[in-house]
Amino acid sequence: MMMPKPGLAEIFIGSVTVGERGQVVIPAEARERCGIDPGDKLLSFVHPAGGGVIFLKLDALAAVSEELRQIMEALSLGGAEAAAEEEG
Repeated sequence: MMMPKPGLAEIFIGSVTVGERGQVVIPAEARERCGIDPGDKLLSFVHPAGGGVIFLKLDALAAVSEELRQIMEALSLGGAEAAAEEEG
């Protein structure tokens, strides 16, 4: 089941300024909503369309990765079971 996409007003948090050393401060609301605490590891990606950077919390990505692995494994097993039934 697809979840509805949030509107811009629901995901826009504010603007940040890049300092001389390339640093930005993540707004408090963003840190609170995403559960980002001091010392957390964030992965950074260039947005596919360019012109921006995306930060993802490492543990959140690891959890999603594990869920996807389990889904793929279940689908793979389901496919193997179906193939075995066709052979049998």
